[in-house]
Amino acid sequence: MKDSVIIVSGGMDSITLLHEKVEEIALAVTFDYGSNHNKREAECAARHCQQLGIEHIIIPLAFIGQYFKSSLLEGADAVPEGHYEAENMKSTVVPFRNGIMLSVACGLAESRKLSKVLIANHGGDHAIYPDCRAGFVHSMSEAMRHGTYIGVQIDAPYTGIRKSDIARIGKRLGLDYSTTYSCYKGGEKHCGKCGTCVERKEALRDAEIEDTTEYETE
Repeated sequence: MKDSVIIVSGGMDSITLLHEKVEEIALAVTFDYGSNHNKREAECAARHCQQLGIEHIIIPLAFIGQYFKSSLLEGADAVPEGHYEAENMKSTVVPFRNGIMLSVACGLAESRKLSKVLIANHGGDHAIYPDCRAGFVHSMSEAMRHGTYIGVQIDAPYTGIRKSDIARIGKRLGLDYSTTYSCYKGGEKHCGKCGTCVERKEALRDAEIEDTTEYETE
């Protein structure tokens, strides 16, 4: 039964969830909020949705890029390099991004009489991103349930697992991760140095998946 809206960026995590839950998804939504990597991620999301026969829409959230502060919104040179666990990675936080996206997705779900919103946050995000943590997801889901007639709720199945576990799910599904895009710098090729590139490399390595991503540097 197709009862879900999915927030899909075009990165490894949301594309894995898209394929894993394909039988449940009635609509996929990508948000254009002005980040360095939005355009390339959206292209990947559109391609996978077309492949799976899922309706895909892109909703602009230009006010985020205009008014919010984050290195993801300030050009490739502003994005720090290194591992996500490093203190400087906090600059990549886009304030309350998931809260805003989930609110819009909730409205879409209510409008289409769909009972769930799927999001692919995962355990590796928790240290840096407050709106990826289990407490936030639970509270937001409760707010959505109380704020809609049909009781829309969040389904976030990856909250308690790491990116390497998600990669293993993708491996089982036969996903080609070279058709996803993750780099926060937003270049034609993955930079290979930013936090999300480092995490991508580690996840593919740990899942014993050949990394065919094109990187600018090795």
